[in-house]
Amino acid sequence: MTPIKNFRSLSFLVFGLGMTGRSVVNFFNKNKIKNYLVWDDENKDLYKKKRSKNLSKSLKKVDYIILSPGINLNKQNNKKRFNKYKEKIITDIDLFFLIKRPFKSIVVTGTNGKSTTCKIIAHLLTKNKYRVFLGGNIGTPVLSLNPKLNSFVVIEASSFQLAYSKFIFPDFALLLNIANDHLDWHGNMKNYVSSKFKIFERQNNKQYSLLNEKLKSKFNKKKLSGKLIIPNKANYQKFKTKLNNTYLKLDINDENMSFVFELARILKINKENFFRTLNSFVGLPHRYEIFLKRKNSLFVNDSKATSFEATKFALKNSNNIYWIVGGLPKKSDKFNLKNLKKNIIKSYLVGSKTNFFKKQLNSQIKLQVTKNLKNSVIQIFKDIKKFNKKRNTILLSPASASFDQFLNFEKRGEEFKKLVKYYARKYI
Repeated sequence: MTPIKNFRSLSFLVFGLGMTGRSVVNFFNKNKIKNYLVWDDENKDLYKKKRSKNLSKSLKKVDYIILSPGINLNKQNNKKRFNKYKEKIITDIDLFFLIKRPFKSIVVTGTNGKSTTCKIIAHLLTKNKYRVFLGGNIGTPVLSLNPKLNSFVVIEASSFQLAYSKFIFPDFALLLNIANDHLDWHGNMKNYVSSKFKIFERQNNKQYSLLNEKLKSKFNKKKLSGKLIIPNKANYQKFKTKLNNTYLKLDINDENMSFVFELARILKINKENFFRTLNSFVGLPHRYEIFLKRKNSLFVNDSKATSFEATKFALKNSNNIYWIVGGLPKKSDKFNLKNLKKNIIKSYLVGSKTNFFKKQLNSQIKLQVTKNLKNSVIQIFKDIKKFNKKRNTILLSPASASFDQFLNFEKRGEEFKKLVKYYARKYI
C-alpha cells in the first residue's frame, strides 16, 4: 500500500457523513484538497455537489476510502464491493497521523475507562503547563483539532475506529484492558483484540507501548517495536494515600490510574505535582457519578456502564446496593456475580430484555421486574424504608446499551438523575 505523501495528488471517497465524516470534508476543504467524493446511505442532501453518482465506480476509481467509525461493513448492502477494496479503507485518525506532525500523540484504547483516562491525562498535562488537545471517540473528531507546535494530542480510539486504521503510530500508546464487548460488530474476540493492537503495530523503537500485563505475551509474540511498559498497579497504590480526590481514590480507578502514573513518570512529572494536580480533577458524567447524598443514601449514576464487565467496577466499589440493570445486553455477556452479590440488596430490571436479565440473575440475588426507570426509582424509595440499612447505594449501572428506551447512555443517565431528585423530595 502506497503511503500518503501528497494529498493533493490523490483521490478520496468519504463514506458516512456523521460528525466524523463531516470533519474529514471540512479538513479537505480547509487544506484545498479538491479530489474527493462523498457517500451516505441516508443523508443524500449534504455536500450534494460532491456526492458520488455511482458508488461502485467511485470505490474502484479512488485511491482511498475514508470510513466513518461505527459503520460495520459486514452489515452493509455493499459488503461485497467494499471487501474487494478493503486495502483502500482508512480512517480519519489515519489522515491525522499522516499530516505534518509538530506534536506528540497519546492514544488511549481499551474496553473500560478510555474516556475518563483521556480526561485525566489531559487534565494532568494541562495543569503541568503542557499545551494539550483532546479528541477522537471522546467527542471532537481529530481532524477538527488544530494542534500547535510542541503540543500534546490525547486521542481516545474505539475499536470501531481502529478496525480499519492502517497508519496510526502514537508516541505513547495505551491499551488499558480488554473484555467482551462489541462482539456483534467485530464478529469474534480475536478480531476485537486485533483492532485494539493496531495502536502498537506501526510504532518505532523510540515510541512507548503501555499495556496490561495479561496482554504482554501477545505483544511479544507479534515482535512489535515500541518500548514496552507494563504499569504496576501495586506501585501506584503505594503512593495513592497522597491523593485527596474522592472520585479518583475509588478502587475502580486504580488499574487505569497506574497507566497515568507511569505516563507521568516517562514525561518526568514528579509525584508531588502528579497528586497535587489530580486533586482538582472532576469525574465525567455518567461514570460512577455520585450526584446526590441524602440522609443515609448515596445516589450513583453509572449509565456509561454498557457491559457487565463495566458494571462490575461499580458493584465492587459499593455496599448495600439497590441496583437498576437492563437494556440491550452485549453479545455473549455473562452475569456471574460471585463475591459481588454480598454487596447487593436487590436488583430492579428495566428495558426490553428483562427475561434475559431474569435468567442471568434470578438464582443469585433478589430482583424485581420494574420495566422502566420511573418505576424503579419509586420502588427503591419504598424499599429503602423497608430494609432500612445504615448506608445505602442507589445505583444505575445498566450493564447494557440504552437504545431500547433511550437515544444514548447520556439521556438515560440524565433521566435517572431527574427522577431521583424529584422523588427524593417526596420520599425522603
